[in-house]
Amino acid sequence: MPKMKSNSGAKKRFKRTGSGKLKRKKAYKRHILTKKSPKRKNNLGKSTLVHENDQKSIDKLLPYS
Repeated sequence: MPKMKSNSGAKKRFKRTGSGKLKRKKAYKRHILTKKSPKRKNNLGKSTLVHENDQKSIDKLLPYS
């Protein structure tokens, strides 16, 4: 059986944590930052975990991570 291909976009967007969960960056920090508060921009810069409902579909995109 041939090897499965990992999704290139998903490889760039998600990292696996030590416990096996998926880590992601938050959206909405690229432009139009003047109207956003400093606290909001700071929190958008931090990474977070992928929701458990989405984890299964992302696992299919990254079979070898």
